[in-house]
Amino acid sequence: MISAAAWPVITVLGSGTSVGVPTIGCHCAVCTSSDPRDNRLRPSILITYGGRNVLIDTTPDFRQQALRARLDRLDAVLFTHAHADHIMGLDDVRPFNYHQTAPIPVFGCPDTIAAVRRIFEYIFADRKNESHVPRLELHTLDGAPFDLFGLEFVPIPLRHGRAWIYGYRFGAAAYLTDHSAIPEESMEKLRGLDVLFLDALRYRPHPTHTTVDRALEHVARLAPRRAFFTHICHDLPHAETESRLPDGVRLAYDGLEIAVGGAR
Repeated sequence: MISAAAWPVITVLGSGTSVGVPTIGCHCAVCTSSDPRDNRLRPSILITYGGRNVLIDTTPDFRQQALRARLDRLDAVLFTHAHADHIMGLDDVRPFNYHQTAPIPVFGCPDTIAAVRRIFEYIFADRKNESHVPRLELHTLDGAPFDLFGLEFVPIPLRHGRAWIYGYRFGAAAYLTDHSAIPEESMEKLRGLDVLFLDALRYRPHPTHTTVDRALEHVARLAPRRAFFTHICHDLPHAETESRLPDGVRLAYDGLEIAVGGAR
């Protein structure tokens, strides 16, 4: 396992919902806000530890996110699920293949890996391509914990409307996006956290996402040292919303960096 000196640093690459904020064609107060924290690309984080970079989800904004974060190495990709706002930037990992001269391992549940194979058929087709395609190694997860470069990752099953997806726990942190419910057995895997990311789309109910109030209930029950809400839509102005949140709970924002400490 990694030492305390190499505990992860999390960089929020995107904190927005599936259409991002500002939203195309919208002129609401948040979409026209001058607060840079109200500019939200699609949801993703980067986990850095021991000289390694592990990405959770490749959003349609991944190229922009990688350039902003000055990302020059990518060691693995974990997918939460196969919706467009979480996978459609996958082709943009190609420059890392050029620099690293090695395939990049990609992890996800069976449905997600099957969807990636189908949607990006040209990557995996058994034929000669006229141009470069990403070099990837697909790994299907069965729900069991797995080791990546000395850090244990634990898949956390979540309900996303009618679908089942994964969140991930890694060390004393967990990242749960796009969920409408957290099953009881998953709650038990989220004890003793330093950092917890939760979906908190808005205050109004949504069939596939968690509200701010429901996310606060999860925080109260799990009692992480720090909680950050993500997958935020344009209903929530950053400064105003954060002023209502209790101590230890904040809205994530693009570019936020969080150093993870030990488990509680």
